[in-house]
Amino acid sequence: MTNRSKTLYTGVTSKLETRVFEHKNGCKHGFTSRYKLDRVVYFERFGAVHAAIAREKQIKGLLRIKKIALIVSQNPTWKDLSKGWYEQHRYQPQSA
Repeated sequence: MTNRSKTLYTGVTSKLETRVFEHKNGCKHGFTSRYKLDRVVYFERFGAVHAAIAREKQIKGLLRIKKIALIVSQNPTWKDLSKGWYEQHRYQPQSA
């Protein structure tokens, strides 16, 4: 995740959409709420949690320039990849 200042955050979760929703809406206190990280610019999916955690550690160990290169290789304009995920989020009541 990132913000307008391009502060970078790397994390791991088994429920990506739910976790991003929590970050975007300040439901969790910590780094993401402190720096107002509000957009997903890169993500990877894994079938096994141990593989996801290993990759998270690998990415966290990269220099910032390498993290940026990774993002740009998949998302050159840094668009928010989560845009549109919450048009009707499962936590929002449906209107009648």
